[in-house]
Amino acid sequence: MRVDDLADVRAGDKGDHLMLAVVPRGDEAWTVLRERLTADAVGRHFGPAVTGPVDRHELPGLPALLFRIPGVLAGGVTGSLTLDGHGKTLSYHLLTLEIDDGS
Repeated sequence: MRVDDLADVRAGDKGDHLMLAVVPRGDEAWTVLRERLTADAVGRHFGPAVTGPVDRHELPGLPALLFRIPGVLAGGVTGSLTLDGHGKTLSYHLLTLEIDDGS
């Protein structure tokens, strides 16, 4: 299954770091994502553009995960020559990540 089968993703930027919030579509999806959507898996999915460790945080009071992914914005909004300096389209890339459903 893919992240897209379980959740929605919102993207933002903080300088050169891409910030992705993963919001599950229900309790069962939250359980699967919490167990299997790791910082390492997200880092591997974004590949060589990642310039440091990916951080994963659970948001207090919300069933959601926040990932901080360094480097993929190639300098950030003011420093990047890429078309998507904010990284908004990169939320779709995370939705394509295949995760083990545990079966």
